Amino acid sequence: MAEEKRFAKATWQIMEQLLEVDNLEDALSGSLEIIVKTLNSEAGAIWFLDTKTDRLSPLFHIGPADISNITVENGLGLEGIVTKTGKSVIVEDAANDPRFDGTVFDDNGLETKTMICVPLNNLHDIIGCVQVVNKKDGSLYDAEELQLCERMASLAAITIDEKGLLVDLGEKKEILAVLKDVTKEFQTGDTVLQVLKGINLEIYKNEFVVVLGESGCGKSTMMNIIGGMDFLTDGTLEIEGKDFSHPSDDELTKFRRETVGFIFQAYNLMPNLTALENVQFIAELVSDPMPAEEAIEKVGLTSRANNYPGQMSGGQQQRVSIARAIVKRPQLILADEPTAALDYTTSIEVLSVIESIVRDQGATVMMVTHNPEIAKMADRVVKVRNGKIASIKKNMHPLHAEDLVW
Repeated sequence: MAEEKRFAKATWQIMEQLLEVDNLEDALSGSLEIIVKTLNSEAGAIWFLDTKTDRLSPLFHIGPADISNITVENGLGLEGIVTKTGKSVIVEDAANDPRFDGTVFDDNGLETKTMICVPLNNLHDIIGCVQVVNKKDGSLYDAEELQLCERMASLAAITIDEKGLLVDLGEKKEILAVLKDVTKEFQTGDTVLQVLKGINLEIYKNEFVVVLGESGCGKSTMMNIIGGMDFLTDGTLEIEGKDFSHPSDDELTKFRRETVGFIFQAYNLMPNLTALENVQFIAELVSDPMPAEEAIEKVGLTSRANNYPGQMSGGQQQRVSIARAIVKRPQLILADEPTAALDYTTSIEVLSVIESIVRDQGATVMMVTHNPEIAKMADRVVKVRNGKIASIKKNMHPLHAEDLVW
């Protein structure tokens, strides 16, 4: 009886998500979160079929494995078989199931043991599938749990058909950096504090990724490890295919100077230098910088180039710090709460500059923020919880900075 009530409650919650949430992508991701929580699962994903390539890609996934860049051929693997046949499956022992090939979660940090996979059928076509993986207590999925997943998939498919969801999954992204099973521990007296507990994440070239999470969840520590400002305890960090887990001092210096740029909440400008001089100082550290005047122009501060930091507003100072970051022509820019100290209008100005860096200049930007509204302009949204990746969502239609409201 308790199970029936729990499943009935989950069904109503899913209906509310799909019927009441205006953003269909948010409604779908919210529905998956309800299913994963209700079934006490380690992971879950919503897969969509790209009819141009006849391959499936995950629009949204929950759990410690980053499967964002994985695609599955329609008809192959459990996800492809369910989408091709339109028939649901329960997997009790993935390792010994001939349909299972281990290329999705297992190759990306999560051993698949049990699974439910059900088709997304919008009454006209099968457009993908919904998947949940591994019950946390180690038990097997049963028929009632399969029925709940089918119910969710049916409601989702009907809603997609009614509201319309244009899914353009695009080309497979080129990888810039990869974290594999990364942990980070801090020693405080006799106590060891584990901040990162097995991070698996890929960062792609020319993407804007926003990292969300509660204070103390590990998101800034993760970013600092990627930027070479902190070091992992265990696991692997790769930069452009090369192991960067334990770089030498020379490798670290070269990486910080030439590959990565930083934008912080505190502007860290030198008060005795003008805006232009602050940017020129950084430009002189690298071999092929952008002209400092051009960097200042790109952030819209040509008229303020000869002002000192004390003569500029907080937003203007932050734009100078952005100019310092881009003048090196870095492949990766790491931004830690860059708008936290700014008002709404100034924040939008700064975010518009960051948007331009990604869309017009082809850089990768990874931003840590507490503001979930900013996530709406990202290509991907990564949520960190208790030192692990909790979920990753692709935004099919990222907003422009000027369209954000909070």
